[in-house]
Amino acid sequence: MLIDEYHEPIRPRPRPSATMLNGTLNETARRRLGEELQALYEPVIDEPLDPRLAELMAQLETDRKR
Repeated sequence: MLIDEYHEPIRPRPRPSATMLNGTLNETARRRLGEELQALYEPVIDEPLDPRLAELMAQLETDRKR
């Protein structure tokens, strides 16, 4: 399958009243969101930093100390 042909599966969205209380996420929704974000980003955290980005970050840190 070509990348152009891929379509993200459609998931039903929860009703706002089921996940929101006074404009904020309830505990269940926050926990679920946290678990999904952790699963999404966990593999990325262990990847090595691009050397160019590491150099820029080191330069930024040096500039901040001045």
